[in-house]
Amino acid sequence: MNTLTLLEAASFLKLHPEELRARAKRGLVPAAKVGRRWVFLEPDLAEYVRSLYPLQRQALRVTTEKEVICHYADAAVSGGSTLPLQTGSEYAELLGLPTKP
Repeated sequence: MNTLTLLEAASFLKLHPEELRARAKRGLVPAAKVGRRWVFLEPDLAEYVRSLYPLQRQALRVTTEKEVICHYADAAVSGGSTLPLQTGSEYAELLGLPTKP
């Protein structure tokens, strides 16, 4: 099994050595501190890189059904406000604006 020094591991991961040291210290990158030096295993670093791969996304599904252009068209029906709409005069009264008799 091949072990790597901090500089070799940083080169392998394409990171600055101080960034790798900080990540190893926080436990984000698999490593062991042997004496005063950090030691990395190459297979562990490869697995670490693989863990950063994005999850595979499901392909978009194409449908032939007519789609609603405006998703907010049915807002009152599908979870919009349940409060009754206020009229202009009610707003004016709440704001203390002068109203016409």
